[in-house]
Amino acid sequence: MSYDAPFAGLKVVDLSQGIAGPYAAMLLAQYGADVVKVEPPEGDWARALGKRYGDLSAFAVAANLGKRSIVLDLKAEEGQATLRRLISTADVFLESFRPGVAARLGIAYPVVSALNPGIIYLSVSGFGQTGPDAERPAVDTVLQASTGLMSMNRGLDGIPHRVPVIVMDMATALSSFQAMAVALYARRDEPRGRYIESSLLRGGATIQAVSMIQHHLEAGQPQPGLTPSGTFKASDGWINVTILRDAEFPALCDALELPAAGKDPRFATNNLRFANVTALNAVLEPAFARRTTADLSARLRAARLMHQRVNTYLEFLDDPQVAATGAVTWIEQPGIGRVPVPQVPGLPPFRSGTPRAVAPSLDQHRKEILAELG
Repeated sequence: MSYDAPFAGLKVVDLSQGIAGPYAAMLLAQYGADVVKVEPPEGDWARALGKRYGDLSAFAVAANLGKRSIVLDLKAEEGQATLRRLISTADVFLESFRPGVAARLGIAYPVVSALNPGIIYLSVSGFGQTGPDAERPAVDTVLQASTGLMSMNRGLDGIPHRVPVIVMDMATALSSFQAMAVALYARRDEPRGRYIESSLLRGGATIQAVSMIQHHLEAGQPQPGLTPSGTFKASDGWINVTILRDAEFPALCDALELPAAGKDPRFATNNLRFANVTALNAVLEPAFARRTTADLSARLRAARLMHQRVNTYLEFLDDPQVAATGAVTWIEQPGIGRVPVPQVPGLPPFRSGTPRAVAPSLDQHRKEILAELG
């Protein structure tokens, strides 16, 4: 065990598919665990999401770095026998079947724990293992709608929109990894392993804790947020500005050469600015629109006001701050080429060609895994 590989020596059997479960297992692999990804003959369905590169996709690369892949047909006795051999020496088991499917396949927690009493067993689902919606199929967008996130993301058309990033999946992946990590720590002093239930419903709720509390306490109508706080059109793009304290608003007006607005009693406090937001925007928007994002950034930086030009992903990857902090590492993925990967906290940078920095092709490690099983 070391800081670079604190989970070295741990064995993980990952039957999960998609993003939430696989990404959680990928983090176990990054911290040193030997993660065997067990896939059906057709492969994890995330391999076919978006544009395909052979048997990989962007989803499959992100969620499976550092793993080994083997195909097992769990409807056949041979596949079941091999899986049991893997389970018998594993420390962690993950699955993301709909509730009831693992039991039908003979790999529910009671069966797996009887075979290996010390195992940590994680189940990931959409809506949870019980309740009226337990058996419903679900993906990220369904839970964005269910948890209230979409209701907060309305466009000028008034229509609730999805967030075009898999926030429910990623929140569930991170909370699932957290639960497994602390369970592995506690297991040192426990006589048995344990069962952990995770779901996109729970993961989505976790990242919206503040909003849920606000809406409950304020009868669904939270007090005004920070004003101005939003995105303004510049002459060559967009810039986001957040005014946190009332004292910052006159500084914003000075930076935009709008001294009268900074002294206008209608805009003296956050609540007043919110109440007069139409008049406020009528003053601010032209001042932003006639300047470039570079000019605005220079002015707002000098005034020490929170702001950021709206970047595309490609612009973000080229940002000097990203390079300076090592937030993203570039690796060579076989069959695809150069790929940007966010750096995992607490670990050394990815190095191309090392096991940590490669996502497996389907069934790539079959021979070596079977050889290890004898």
